[in-house]
Amino acid sequence: MTRKGHGQIRQSQVITTYGPGALIDLPRHSAIVGGLDTWPNPGHLDEIIEPRLTRKLGAMTGVPAPRLYAPPPEPGEPWARAKGIGAWRFPEWFVVQETGGGGRSDRSRRLVHRKALDERGRFDRLPVVPTRFVRACPRGHVDDLDWVGFVHGPENRCRRQLWLDETGITGDLADLVVRCECGRSRRLYEAAELDQNPLGICRGARPWLGINTNEDCNHRSRLLIRTASNAYFPQIVSALSLPDRGSAVEGAVREIWDDLQIVDDPAGLAFIKKKPKIAEVLATFEDGEVLEAIGAIRLGQGGERPVKQVELEALLGAKEGFGDDVPIDPDFHARRLPDAAWRRPGPISAGIASVVQLHRLREVLALVGFTRFEAVVPDIHGEYETDVERADIALEPQWFPAVENRGEGVFVQIGADAVADWLQRPAVQQRLDDLRQGHQAWGESRKVQRPFPGGPYVLLHTLSHLLIRSLSMRCGYPASSIRERIYVEEGAEGTRYGILLYTGTPDAEGTLGGLVQQARHFEDHLADALRMGALCSNDPICAQHAPGTSMEGRWLHGSACHGCALIAETSCEMRNDYLDRALVVPVLGLDGAAFFPASQ
Repeated sequence: MTRKGHGQIRQSQVITTYGPGALIDLPRHSAIVGGLDTWPNPGHLDEIIEPRLTRKLGAMTGVPAPRLYAPPPEPGEPWARAKGIGAWRFPEWFVVQETGGGGRSDRSRRLVHRKALDERGRFDRLPVVPTRFVRACPRGHVDDLDWVGFVHGPENRCRRQLWLDETGITGDLADLVVRCECGRSRRLYEAAELDQNPLGICRGARPWLGINTNEDCNHRSRLLIRTASNAYFPQIVSALSLPDRGSAVEGAVREIWDDLQIVDDPAGLAFIKKKPKIAEVLATFEDGEVLEAIGAIRLGQGGERPVKQVELEALLGAKEGFGDDVPIDPDFHARRLPDAAWRRPGPISAGIASVVQLHRLREVLALVGFTRFEAVVPDIHGEYETDVERADIALEPQWFPAVENRGEGVFVQIGADAVADWLQRPAVQQRLDDLRQGHQAWGESRKVQRPFPGGPYVLLHTLSHLLIRSLSMRCGYPASSIRERIYVEEGAEGTRYGILLYTGTPDAEGTLGGLVQQARHFEDHLADALRMGALCSNDPICAQHAPGTSMEGRWLHGSACHGCALIAETSCEMRNDYLDRALVVPVLGLDGAAFFPASQ
C-alpha cells in the first residue's frame, strides 16, 4: 500500500464503481481499492444521517447501529493535506514489454512476479505491465493465477522462466499460450473451462483487506479479466428521504403502550384520549391510523417496514396543488397535479390514476458489499435476500460508506382496478405464462431460485423504460441520468402501483427543474412512449421473441431489446431484466396483451 496519492475518483464512484475490492487502473499502477480499514478515521469524515436506511443496514448485516459516512472529499485548499483511500498493488504478476532484441519476438513476452522486479519496478531494465488475467469466485475473492501450476500441474513446481506467446492478432484467449522454458505449454483458453477446474479451488483471498485475510471458500476459481465489466458488482442499498408517518405513529403508540393496549375500537380510543398525556402524544395523528398501529403491534407486525412501502405511502399522500409555493422540507416536497393540468379526454390515460411532481427529493445510497461474475439484485420491493454471499468491505464493519443525491422527479400512479381487469384477459395470462417459462429456464441455467416478479411489475418496468426515453428528449437530462423506482404493493392493506422517475446529483442543492415540469405534459410523453414502443427497429424479430425458447439465452426478455426497451443499467433497478413491450402496447403479432390501446 502506498502513502502518496496516485489517482483520483469522484465520491459517488466510490459507492457505485470503485468501492473496496474493485480492481482499478491508476496512471502507473494496477491496484485493488482497500477496505474501510485503510480509510481515514470516521471522525474525519462527514456523517450522513438517514435513520431508515441505517435501520435497514443493521437488519441486513447484523451490525448494531451502523453509521454512514461520506468518502473523503478532495481538499479545498491546494496546501491542505489530502485524506485519501488506501489501495493495494494487484495483481503481482507482470508481463515484460519486450523490445524484440536479442532474438526475442515482440509477440512473446516473459511472465514475472513482483519480487523479481528491481527498485524501479523493471525487469532486466525493461518496463512491465500488470497481467490482465486473475482468478476469482462469485463471493468476491480474487487472487493471482498460479501460472506455474497452470502450465505444469499442481505437483510440478518448475522454476524456469515462463512466457506468454501470442499466436494470433485478436488477443483472444485462444490465441494466447503460456509456455515454460522447460518445454511445457498450455493454451490460456483452457483456464476458462470451469468444468475441468483448471485453476483449482478458491483460496478465499481478500487482498483488499490486507495480507493474511484469507477465509474458507469451496467455490471453484474462475478466470477473470480484471478490466471486464463482471469483475465488480457493488451491492448498494438506497432510500429516499421521504416522510415516514407510519413509523412516527407507531413510535408514539409504543411510547404509551401501557395505556393503549386495552383499546379495541374508536370509542375506546376516544375515552383513553381524555387523559391529557395521551391526548398530547397523539395530537398530530388521526384516530384511524392510531388504531391501525395498535392492531399491527398487537399482531406482532410492528417494526421496520420495507423501504419501498414507506416511500409509496409518502408519495400517494402528496396533497393536490401546483407546487409553486416555497418548499418547507428541502429533502421532500411533492404536490399532486390536478387532473385538468395533465389529462385530456380520451382512452390513452384511462389507466393512470394520478401524477405527482417531486420538486425536491433526497436519495441516500450506501455500499454494503460486492460480488463478482454475477450481480445480486434486490427483489421488486427493494429487499435483498438474507442469505446472499457478498464480500465484506472491512474486517469488522462498524460503518458503511454512503453518498447523498438531491434532485427532482415525477411519480405516476397506475390504477389498481385497471391492472386487475387487464390481468383477467386470456391473452395477458398466456403472455405471462410465456414469461414465467423464460424465468424458469433462466433459473435452471443459472442454478438460482428467485420468484417471478409478476405481470404488474413487468408492465410497470417496461412502461418506465419507455417513459425515460421520451422524457430525456425534452427535460434537458440524458436518459442515463434518469433513474427509476417501481412500486408494486399487493397485500392486505390494498393494491397499489406506481412509477417514480427521478434524477439527482451529489454536492448540489437541487437540479434545474426540467424533469419535474414535464409532469404537466405527461399525457404527451405517454403517447410518445407508446408510439416508440409499438415498433422496434429490430421487428419482427424483437416483437416475436419467445422468452421460454430463447436460443440466445435472453430468458428474461419478452419483446424487448436495445432498439426499444433497454436503457442504461445505471438507470434501471433490475439490470434491464423483466421487460416486455407486448404487455404495454400492441406489437407485431401480439396485439391482445397490451395494457394501453394502440397509439394514434
